Amino acid sequence: MPEHADRDRADGVAPRGILRRRPERWLFKGIYGLVLASALVAALDVPGEEANPGQDALWVLLTALTSGAAHGYAHVIARRASGGGSAGPSRLRAVLAEWPLAAAVLPTVVMLLAAEAGWWAEETAADTALVLNTVLLFALGTSAARAAGLGRLSSCRAGLLDMLIGLVIIVADALIE
Repeated sequence: MPEHADRDRADGVAPRGILRRRPERWLFKGIYGLVLASALVAALDVPGEEANPGQDALWVLLTALTSGAAHGYAHVIARRASGGGSAGPSRLRAVLAEWPLAAAVLPTVVMLLAAEAGWWAEETAADTALVLNTVLLFALGTSAARAAGLGRLSSCRAGLLDMLIGLVIIVADALIE
C-alpha cells in the first residue's frame, strides 16, 4: 500500500490512533505476533506435563523479541545487499521498528503470568489466550482494512479472514492434544 494512501481516501477521513501511519506494518507485524503467540501457547501447553506458565510466558516473549530482531536485521541485510547500505542509527531503527510484533504477544504473556501467580490454571490461561488472540486477529484485520480505506463489509471480511488463522490454530491444538 502506498504511503500516501491515507491522504487519498475517498471519504476524506484520515485514520486515527496507532494505524495512522503505515497500517500495513501493524497488519503484518501485529498479525504475525498474534499468530506466533497463539502457536507457541498451543505448543507449550502440553496435557499431562507439569504446568510451567512462567517459563511458557518467557518463551513466548523471548521468541517474539528474537523474531522481531531477526526480521528487522533481515531488512538491514536486504538493503545492504541491494546496494542501499545504511548508517548505524537506521540499522537500529529497522530492528526497533519491529516493536508491534512484540507488543502483540503481551496479552498472552500477561495471561500466562497470571496463571503463574495462581490466578487461574495454565490450561485456562492458554485457552483464553487462544480465544483472545483470535478475537484480536479479527479486530486488527478489520481496523487495518478500515484504515486502508475499505468499507465496513469489506473490512469485516478481511477481519474474518485474519480470524480464520486463529481458528485454525485452535482446531489444530484440539486435534493434536
